[in-house]
Amino acid sequence: VQLQASGGGLVQAGGSLRLSCAASGRTFSTYTVGWFRQAPGKERDFVAAITRSGGSRYYADSVKGRFTISRDNAKNTAYLQMNSLKPEDTAVYYCAADFLSRDRVGVREEYAYWGQGTLVTVSS
Repeated sequence: VQLQASGGGLVQAGGSLRLSCAASGRTFSTYTVGWFRQAPGKERDFVAAITRSGGSRYYADSVKGRFTISRDNAKNTAYLQMNSLKPEDTAVYYCAADFLSRDRVGVREEYAYWGQGTLVTVSS
């Protein structure tokens, strides 16, 4: 599966952005999709994940209540709605996909397929 993330940009603190992850290739609906982010000089960290049917969603503590992950399997696209953005949310955001058990959705090394990343910058 090929993934392409988009929707990043510059936003003021408190604002919102919606990231998209468009998939092509093998059947998108068979994959768990995750979002990760990497700030300058830091590791790539888990943000959110959604299971194949969208029935289960997982979030990092730092984004709970502010970010929402969703997917539209008919459009082969996953989304990350980001509200109440903070300067510390500034990072390159990546979407990823793979066949995963639920206890592994937050593990970066478990994902074989990655998009190219989209930059989110939150100004104070």
